[in-house]
Amino acid sequence: MTSAQVDTENVPEEGYERGLGSRQVQMIAIGGAIGVGLFMGAGANIAKAGPSIILMYALAGVVIFFIMRALGELLLYRPVSGSFAEYAREFLGPFFGFVTGWTYWLMWVVTGMAELTAAAIYIHFWFPEIPQWVSALVFLVVLFGVNLISVKIFGEVEFWFSMIKVTAIIGMIVIGLGVLTLGFSDAGDTATVSNLWAHDGFFPNGIGSSLMTLQGVMFAYLAVELVGVTAGESENPEKTLPKAINTLPWRIIVFYVGALLVILSVVKWTEFSAGESPFVHAFGKIGIPLAAGIVNFVVLTAALSSCNSGMYSTGRMLRDLASNSEAPQAFGKLNARKTPAVGITVSVALMGIGVVLNYVVPEKAFLYVTSVATAAGIWTWMMILVSHIRYRSAVDAGRLRASSFPAPGGALFSWVALLFLIGVTCMIAYDKDARVCLYVAAGWAVALGVGWAVLKRRNPQLTERRGDAEFEKVG
Repeated sequence: MTSAQVDTENVPEEGYERGLGSRQVQMIAIGGAIGVGLFMGAGANIAKAGPSIILMYALAGVVIFFIMRALGELLLYRPVSGSFAEYAREFLGPFFGFVTGWTYWLMWVVTGMAELTAAAIYIHFWFPEIPQWVSALVFLVVLFGVNLISVKIFGEVEFWFSMIKVTAIIGMIVIGLGVLTLGFSDAGDTATVSNLWAHDGFFPNGIGSSLMTLQGVMFAYLAVELVGVTAGESENPEKTLPKAINTLPWRIIVFYVGALLVILSVVKWTEFSAGESPFVHAFGKIGIPLAAGIVNFVVLTAALSSCNSGMYSTGRMLRDLASNSEAPQAFGKLNARKTPAVGITVSVALMGIGVVLNYVVPEKAFLYVTSVATAAGIWTWMMILVSHIRYRSAVDAGRLRASSFPAPGGALFSWVALLFLIGVTCMIAYDKDARVCLYVAAGWAVALGVGWAVLKRRNPQLTERRGDAEFEKVG
């Protein structure tokens, strides 16, 4: 076997239906880069950083690309649905696989809460009389049904959710450019590229304030790694996964940098605030009939898309944990439609806590859950990078085959990305509003430590290192 092929000897048959075609995987990858962190969270980030938020999204985007290329190299070495947890288990040991799997599951549970919160806020745009918790509950039940049917239905729903987001953002950019160049609409007289620096400069609140937005910016990129979870259900992973990952820079340039450049040129940054979508505000300012309502519909689909992905991911991650005796065996069962129904059901039940938060503290719900999700996401990305570094070391030493999709820069760029994530973690600790997630992380670490101790007593062989020894096959 050549290095240009996937190492199928090490790819277990997981029992899933390979029902995700190239069209769906590509759109899932695109949609993963466009979520509520951009549509909703960007408002608060713009208020803190001004036009420099564009640079922050670009900087974070570069690091995300390094992470995704590291993941891509691992995926083409061994494409499995367990993905990051499997690689942490192989290259760092069973404990790290256990922690990574459960932490990624937690990330998607709380992200699902965030998306339900955002979706409920968007419904308020049309129906302010409907309580947030009611809207959140309805969306939770509907998406739960979608995920129980089959992976093909999930993929098709996600395809169209993503198609709406992509089409809308491109339309927003075109309309915004029209306002800037032709001067039409109510915003035409004040729309100008000079808005990027005319109001107290490009860094109006200082470079420090801009850097402090990075923890919020990183939340916007959560879900780009979802393409790794689809590996076990992709029809042709050796072709679809590299293509999905290699188009990431263009998605970041167009959907983040491009969209924000246009919006902040059309409307000066001082008009944006937390709790309001900058896209809705900008098009309301332009004054195009129904534009704000259309954009609100788009950002609603973005929130539902991410929540839909979260339900998909949690079930697969719990099944991977169960297959490694790190979760109750009930989570490892597939229903007649080859979906991990038990894991999805338990995860959705816990996402229901988001409905409770929307009832108790609707004004704080989004901040709380996004902070926790960001911390969990950063841990997952760190494990991808460390696993990649260990994998490259094993390849260089001749213990493992080279992947057919090597990351540019090898382990060097993984080290750069790892240091960046450590810096973002320090910023989270410094930010009094976001710091709450570290308290949750500490409690989560204690819970995982206790859980691991119990597992070791019940199953002592869990402590045996899988590592390179199991897959030392070169040829």
